[in-house]
Amino acid sequence: MDVLQNLAQGFMSAMSLEILLACFIGVLIGTVAGILPGIGPVGAMSLLLPFSFGLDPGTGLIMLAGIYYGSMYGGSTTSILVNVPGEATSVVTAIDGYQMARKGRAGAALAVAAIGSFVAGTASVIGLMLFAPPLARAALSFGPPEYFALGLAGLILLSNLTGGSFIRSVVMVIIGMMISTVGIDLITGQLRFTFGTTVLQGGIDLLPVIMGLFGLAEILHVVFKPYQSKEMIKVKFKELYPTKTELKRSIWPMLRGTGIGFPMGMMPGPSAFLSTLVSYKVEKQISRHPEQFGKGAIEGVAGPESANNAASTGAMIPLLALGIPFAPPTALLIGGLMIHGIQPGPLFITQHADLFWLVIASMYIGNVMLLVLNLPLVGVFASITRVPAKILIPIVTVIMLIGSYSVNNSLFDLWVLLIFGIAGFVMKFAGFEPAPLVIGLVLGSIFEEGLRQGLIIVEGNFFGFFERPITAVLLAIAIAVVLWASARAVKRAAAARGRKPAA
Repeated sequence: MDVLQNLAQGFMSAMSLEILLACFIGVLIGTVAGILPGIGPVGAMSLLLPFSFGLDPGTGLIMLAGIYYGSMYGGSTTSILVNVPGEATSVVTAIDGYQMARKGRAGAALAVAAIGSFVAGTASVIGLMLFAPPLARAALSFGPPEYFALGLAGLILLSNLTGGSFIRSVVMVIIGMMISTVGIDLITGQLRFTFGTTVLQGGIDLLPVIMGLFGLAEILHVVFKPYQSKEMIKVKFKELYPTKTELKRSIWPMLRGTGIGFPMGMMPGPSAFLSTLVSYKVEKQISRHPEQFGKGAIEGVAGPESANNAASTGAMIPLLALGIPFAPPTALLIGGLMIHGIQPGPLFITQHADLFWLVIASMYIGNVMLLVLNLPLVGVFASITRVPAKILIPIVTVIMLIGSYSVNNSLFDLWVLLIFGIAGFVMKFAGFEPAPLVIGLVLGSIFEEGLRQGLIIVEGNFFGFFERPITAVLLAIAIAVVLWASARAVKRAAAARGRKPAA
């Protein structure tokens, strides 16, 4: 009963004009970000993150969250019509979606993708509403040793956030942790790594780091390698109606995709993308006509599209309940909360219950907005891919620079933005992902403070951490992951050496 009362209160707050407008702007920009190849939710969120500073926390968080789950809708449009996935999560959708478009069923594919996204998004918000509060209440018993163990496990688990090289990801996490130590030591009050400058005493701000690594780096990448627009298949509004057979074949894949994506979203790593692969594999295995997959099977659109939307909502649970981002976009949402002075974590739902339920209500509303937007305006959205990079890039760059400067009115933030933008651009070509660096920056302070305060509690005996059940479990998970990753690396090295003589 309390859940329904809290949700009703959240809907009452969400019906204000300001909240509705922020939700609409978020899902609209998210749709566009999903359509444009290379931008994605992370790039769009990093560009608009400073503008949320001028809004109240609820409005800003709703807008950023709308960009996140809105991009999952938009990516399917160009995948189906142009065979160019705007987002990595839409790569699988392009396999059968584009083949349907070539057969004159583009409208049906777009409609099923939108309906599946709506069903999965709405069902997953219900799951978020039911699972996040109990998880947060369980985490209220955490003390400094538990926070240390949680931070350590999070750093190790999330070091492979993007599914790339484990060693390279660990290196980026360590660099992020090193950056988090700049400024005043909160325990001793000593200055660390400030090099005699006052601008570094407050530490390196998260906002310009994120905008540089994801926003400016992506702009530089597009400048050097602009995307090429392709011939687009046109769809009339009257063609946006799937047949009864297509709808019947889509219902169960939508539900199965939701069931696959939601729990996978609560796991570290590129869960939204992986959930689409798992969903596609499942649908192909259980289908009575597996030979149709890759040639225009409607199940190949309905399942993966539902899975990636469910995964994006599932990733909100560890963010809101534990304060740990299990996906790069949720790391940016933490930045949106922190610039408003709100610390995400176990206390977030109890101390900011009104904000939590407002976000939940806005996600229901946002899913309805996305369904209404993505069906009638599909042709308009798809035509955005024709905008030349030479027009789009300067506008986005100016907006980003103004936004970064306006938060603290500091030229130093612009230098940080530029340095990390160039670093992020170089990292792309060197095979290093920027997301683990942000994870290290966000969780580094939690890890350090938990370790130092925890050692005070156990009187310097590190093995005392293992006498606390929650801490022992989390440390065991961290050790197991390290051993597993090391064993896998050794196995790969041995396999590589075994192949050399044959070659």
